[in-house]
Amino acid sequence: MKSMKMMKKAQQGFTLIELMIVVAIIGILAAVAIPQYQNYVTRAKLAKVNSAVDAVKLAMAEYMQNNAGSAPAADAWTTLGLASSGPTPTTEVEAYHTTDTGQIQAQLRNIGTGYDGVSVNFTPSTGTDATAITWAVSCSATVPSAAIMTKVFGPVTGC
Repeated sequence: MKSMKMMKKAQQGFTLIELMIVVAIIGILAAVAIPQYQNYVTRAKLAKVNSAVDAVKLAMAEYMQNNAGSAPAADAWTTLGLASSGPTPTTEVEAYHTTDTGQIQAQLRNIGTGYDGVSVNFTPSTGTDATAITWAVSCSATVPSAAIMTKVFGPVTGC
């Protein structure tokens, strides 16, 4: 009877090998999960950029459709029906610019290393009747993952 009580006391808790196995499993999961988490955070921030630029794209498309495919002057925000200072910068977009060809440029910030300072350019192309406008997306510099840019913006060049 006495030996059974001693065995129960000796068997309490986990062995060192069991604890080491658990730590190893957690380490493997963390090695896989942390980079994926960073990718999801970057994608979410780039999606916010895409949403922020949508208002400018809509205003530019409307202007071009009403003016036979011609674009307004560069940074002519009031012509587009926006505030005279342009769209309000966001946490992810430092500044917006337009060109006289209708291209919209959004300068990135707070996205992550390799993305900050890069301009994402949205270039319109109109059909023959200037009613259908499609947007080609390009970058001003190479970013760490063009695949993430493609998942957010669709086909992207120069990234």
